[in-house]
Amino acid sequence: MSVENEKCVIVVDENLRLGITANTAAILGITMGIKLPDVVGNDVLDLDGNPHMGIIQFPVPILKGSTEILKTLRTKLFEPQFAELTVVDFSDLAQGCKIYDEFTHKMANTLEAKLDYIGIAICGSKRQINKLTGNMPLLK
Repeated sequence: MSVENEKCVIVVDENLRLGITANTAAILGITMGIKLPDVVGNDVLDLDGNPHMGIIQFPVPILKGSTEILKTLRTKLFEPQFAELTVVDFSDLAQGCKIYDEFTHKMANTLEAKLDYIGIAICGSKRQINKLTGNMPLLK
């Protein structure tokens, strides 16, 4: 993966409470980091010799969108033209589960059309991601 041509964005529901927004971004970031370990740089040392773990090698803007925008975006990401992108989604179904077994059981019994997405992380071709999210505002 060439980090110069890659981009990651996280899009969250603009109507979430601050704590849920932070939790959503954290969950999406952790999962994306596991899926794409090559974008995380090497560990570094500060001037005192203290170690610091490597971080992602490029910025990850956090964008905002409505529930409808997130649903439309997720639907587009199922299209074959975007198959090369790495996509992590987080839904209200997932957010409401206390244990992973509950999540897997509920997801297996829920149609995609019934999911309400509260966050989506996308990583891959800068050109494709800009095409999908280039007009979305930053979360501030």
